[in-house]
Amino acid sequence: MKPWERPPQRRRYLGAAAAAFGLVATLLAAGPAAATPDPGDAPHKERVTKSQQSEAKAAIENGDIPGVDQIVHSDNVSHLTNIPKQDLKGINSDLAFQGKYAFAGNYDGFVVYDISRPKSPKIVSQVLCPGSQNDVSVSGDLLFLSTDSSRSDNSCNSTTQPATEKSSWEGMKVFDISDKRNPEYVAAVETSCGSHTHTLVPERKDVYIYVSSYSPSATFPDCLPPHDGISVIKVPRKAPEKAAVIDFPVLFPDGGNPGGPTNPGVTQTTGCHDLTTFPKLKLAAGACMGDGVLLDIADPAKPRVIDRVEDNVNFAFWHSATFNERGTKVVFTDELGGGGAATCNTEVGEDRGADGIYDIVGKGDKRKLVFRNYFKIPRHQADTENCVAHNGSLIPAKGRDIMVQAWYQGGVSIWDFTDSDRPKEIGYFERGPLSSDALVTGGSWSAYYYNGYIYSNDIQKGFDVLKIHDRRTDSAGSVRLRELNAQTQPDYR
Repeated sequence: MKPWERPPQRRRYLGAAAAAFGLVATLLAAGPAAATPDPGDAPHKERVTKSQQSEAKAAIENGDIPGVDQIVHSDNVSHLTNIPKQDLKGINSDLAFQGKYAFAGNYDGFVVYDISRPKSPKIVSQVLCPGSQNDVSVSGDLLFLSTDSSRSDNSCNSTTQPATEKSSWEGMKVFDISDKRNPEYVAAVETSCGSHTHTLVPERKDVYIYVSSYSPSATFPDCLPPHDGISVIKVPRKAPEKAAVIDFPVLFPDGGNPGGPTNPGVTQTTGCHDLTTFPKLKLAAGACMGDGVLLDIADPAKPRVIDRVEDNVNFAFWHSATFNERGTKVVFTDELGGGGAATCNTEVGEDRGADGIYDIVGKGDKRKLVFRNYFKIPRHQADTENCVAHNGSLIPAKGRDIMVQAWYQGGVSIWDFTDSDRPKEIGYFERGPLSSDALVTGGSWSAYYYNGYIYSNDIQKGFDVLKIHDRRTDSAGSVRLRELNAQTQPDYR
């Protein structure tokens, strides 16, 4: 396949902007040491060579890739609508769902959408509370927000402040969302190295939060090496103001993957990027920079490692994890280039910046992660498009393992990994490059299936709603959830 070859373009733009209602500019809390390789604090432009510019423009003119901002998708996918960003102008990040509401993270805060009518969502409230990445999740009347950027204090009026200053703050924020139009900020918990992402283990009386963070430094008073574990926070539902760190389990007593020069091109393990829990099975899977881990969470306050794997050939940065519905497989993603690079091309190839499919074999503490194959979108992107595997969730189709996944400017991919050895894409949605002259950070950050529809939070373009019509996924339409945090795997049936 040539660099610009892709399946023929199908339909053109189908969406329409929706009206925004009910602004709540609630100024509340925020946090220190910036640890990324996810996109930085603002969308940025990166120069590309004149040759790359010429190739991108020629590919657009020849119809090999969509034009700038042009929308294309497979025949089995419909684009129902788009709501552009309103008062929060930062990078759009993760999504969570509860009842008829979607909660969308943004580096400037979060937005609450009413999705009772998916074809015409409405903005219920917008909460201004700066602090990247503002990874978001919900449980009952509580909303949780991650801060992984160095802030002057834990208020939503905070400003940026160097992580080298002891007074800087970063960590978890807790909001009461019993009134969706007026979320109330109720608690803050500082955590070592902040909270790049977080994952819930919800129980009846308490919510346990696994906080992932990384990249310590001897110059950061609140983020000193070694940093080989995760923070565990306990939040009492009836007294969230008493939320506190209760432990810091060390997952890598040997320090984890050393990275380069021992393993060239691999990120050194200094913590975790993201975890996914499967409460019903008392399991979790961790994507921890240079390592992938399987954990036992029978005691949610004390997660422990069952198995650990590395891929020092094709994985640069273990980013996230998704179980299949039966908990017999894990899909790990490799965020090669940190989400800011063009990696969906022939130069990088099919096995890097991709998903790795692992079967879980054995029982109890003898369970092992066994690699089966890689999956990467088959549609090559321009060198002006950041593209790599990112956040996704299962589509709970009966008898199949199907996932919807964000690929930044690679768009939204729907793919089947029922046969672990032969994964394949079955549908897609994407926009053309934001620019044919420069690499501009953008595209879908998170794409999740919830109660019959696919929702995508696009870094620059806003909130998209999609629908897939396919016999392989139609059975998922009967599944209805009261709540979805993609990093807390639900029992779909």
